[in-house]
Amino acid sequence: MAASLGGQAPPTAGSVPARPFRPGAAAPLRAEPLLRGAGGAETELWRARGVMAAGCLEDPSLERHFKGHRDAITSVDFSLNKKQLASGSMDSCLMIWSMRPQMRAYRFVGHKDAVMCVQFSPSGHLVASGSRDKTVRLWVPSVKGESTVFKAHTATVRSVHFSSDGQSLVTASDDKTVKVWMVHRQKFLFSLSQHINWVRCARFSPDGRLIVSASDDKTVKLWDKTSKECIRSFCEHGGFVNHVDFHPSGTCIAAAGTDNTVKVWDVRMNRLLQHYQVHSAVVNSLSFHPSGNYLVTASNDSTLKILDLLEGRLLYTLHGHQGPATCVAFSRAGDFFASGGSDEQVMVWKTNFDAADYGDVLKTQKSGTSMDGTHHTLQSEMDCGVHLKKTKPQDSGRNHAQQEEETSLANTLEHIMRQLDVLTQLSFQGLSCKSGKERKYFQFLLKEVIVRHQLKAVIFCQCTAFVLSCTLEAALSATHRLSVPSLC
Repeated sequence: MAASLGGQAPPTAGSVPARPFRPGAAAPLRAEPLLRGAGGAETELWRARGVMAAGCLEDPSLERHFKGHRDAITSVDFSLNKKQLASGSMDSCLMIWSMRPQMRAYRFVGHKDAVMCVQFSPSGHLVASGSRDKTVRLWVPSVKGESTVFKAHTATVRSVHFSSDGQSLVTASDDKTVKVWMVHRQKFLFSLSQHINWVRCARFSPDGRLIVSASDDKTVKLWDKTSKECIRSFCEHGGFVNHVDFHPSGTCIAAAGTDNTVKVWDVRMNRLLQHYQVHSAVVNSLSFHPSGNYLVTASNDSTLKILDLLEGRLLYTLHGHQGPATCVAFSRAGDFFASGGSDEQVMVWKTNFDAADYGDVLKTQKSGTSMDGTHHTLQSEMDCGVHLKKTKPQDSGRNHAQQEEETSLANTLEHIMRQLDVLTQLSFQGLSCKSGKERKYFQFLLKEVIVRHQLKAVIFCQCTAFVLSCTLEAALSATHRLSVPSLC
């Protein structure tokens, strides 16, 4: 059953005190205000000083503001075409908001208790919701508000998630189980039941072969969908995990904890990659940007944090919600993200900062400001070949032969880098990439791995033949062998 509601105007900006950056991230940074105003709902944006050179990236901005729920928001999700936004609430209702101006929102009534989770199917033709009433509903997001209900669990359903092909649905519940369903037949397939406490969240990997789940038993478990066995268990959180999700590459997972931290694990190497302590209260939700470069988090400290995963740094702190920020999600394309809070509001933000190619951003990252305010130089590691002669001051006593040798090595390194570009581009012709931007990103990763492992130019010269003749499989396996924690 659906009822229509009118849209709401966005709030005006307001002033909020800055929260200090807590140690534990890759580098301590200072935050500076970017937006301030007076009156209305409190909305303020803070950027971590020294993260990006001026002019490289645009700041995220608040685009839309929806109010219609009568209790705290529990979950948000965008449709594939970004025309609709779904939200669940403790008021027992699911709402579908139109992203078009002046279009009405629709309230879907059917659950008999709080709606704990919502998600659009990959095609956007269905919306799944889980509730405290122990049921899962599959809705058709239209005016009629039709839904199919099935009794999924014997306790509160905390999480619903579609596989990337839309054929399967995984659910997590307070009955300590994770269940997998066939979507079109609403048929139960199997249950995963090794957790010994409530299961807060469960997600499919991008390729659908793995499932990750997070529980109040303080574990995050990785399951093989085919064998239905737990293949890994992560127990590093001081508290339990509220939310967990796969990186778009499928090679690592991120978990939001009640110990105020965000952790990123490599699921291949079974090791902790990154540990962020940027929030001052429980972290409720997180979402990866589709590029895999960024992570947005929502916390009881009322803020959203945007993290740069490649650099391991805090990029932005966004103040908008009056009270705990309970959920957050990027759109499928990553150009928007939505957040919900205990203030009953749904906010839609324009990403902006993802517009520039990340390799270009690093190349322009030449200078910044340190904690004590002193100026320092940031030499991009991508530029080490081109600027090899500038990395060290030349001694007045250096002889001409040494300078010529250094110049020759620099030129050779540049040549090999260009050949590497050609190699990866040709190799990617046989790979189903979504865009040329992904090819650039892969080329950047290969170069970054090589440079971060500090291989000398002489070694490059000796290995030229290998680099020029290696196949895509060899290149991919090389990146796996030389995987760098900050690259996920």
